[in-house]
Amino acid sequence: MLSTMTYPTLRLNRLRRTQGIRQLVQETHLRPSQFILPLFVRENIADKVKIESLPGVYQHSLSTVIEEVKTCQKRGISSFLLFGIPSQKDKNASSAYQSHGIVQQTIRAIKDIDANLVVIADCCLCEYTDHGHCGILNVKGLDNDATLDILAQIALSYAQAGADIIAPSGMIDGMVRTIRLALDHHGFNDCLILSYAVKYASAFYGPFREAAGSEKFQGTRNHHQLNPAQSKEALREAILDNQEGADMLIIKPASHYLDIIYMISQHLHVPIAAYHVSGEYALLKLAATQSIIKEQDAFLEHYLSSARAGASMIISYNAKEMAHYLSNQ
Repeated sequence: MLSTMTYPTLRLNRLRRTQGIRQLVQETHLRPSQFILPLFVRENIADKVKIESLPGVYQHSLSTVIEEVKTCQKRGISSFLLFGIPSQKDKNASSAYQSHGIVQQTIRAIKDIDANLVVIADCCLCEYTDHGHCGILNVKGLDNDATLDILAQIALSYAQAGADIIAPSGMIDGMVRTIRLALDHHGFNDCLILSYAVKYASAFYGPFREAAGSEKFQGTRNHHQLNPAQSKEALREAILDNQEGADMLIIKPASHYLDIIYMISQHLHVPIAAYHVSGEYALLKLAATQSIIKEQDAFLEHYLSSARAGASMIISYNAKEMAHYLSNQ
């Protein structure tokens, strides 16, 4: 029941008077272990390569990605989302499911560091196709069902390499069910699925294409990613993926879709990850370089808002820096 007291008896500023009091009554908290760091691993490079549109983010070689993981582990980051950039691409994304592929090698290498580190493998075709689309194309466009067959092969190869979690990201109808059946059929019943259940056709993905080596992509993904005007459809997607076997769900982007995070968290009692995407990250970085905002405060506010809306995990390119900040508070 709401209090009937008013000023001067009721003074809400008392709850904010000192830092100690503010921390005592704080409702939403962040921990380094809640953060997932995306990592781009590129085949056939000797050293890491700077991604110009994502300040502080790199395409890693197999050796430098191991150094990065070890540094992050010291800061409290224990979960990593892997994206592979192959040296050879074709229309069928055939390099995506090879046992010696760059992601498969990286999974094994990270597990050699510490078996308790959580390795999440992004499962999509866009980094591996020469056209940059998320699936197999035919004369009519994206071939949904032909893409499912490839996704099952990719997911299985990641599980065989030791991935803890498969993260299908293409918003392909039936992707969760297909992957769950393939994993279970081959004995990987304990491998989790973190589905990009709600992925909007956003204007904030631009820097990711440079990072993932998909600059040649032409067209749009409007025919399979969600219209930003939709909310009920997002809930349907989340419920469907949950019913098909997804253990956890991603909502992407984060900051412009806090209402969606909240809505889904109220309907489904599953872990939800907010993906703070490349464009969101780059904008904050750029504003900070112009002294328009204080970088760390701005990132913190974004993350707190996602957690407050209902996200229990946050995927961010700034995860390492934020973990360092949180560990020193």
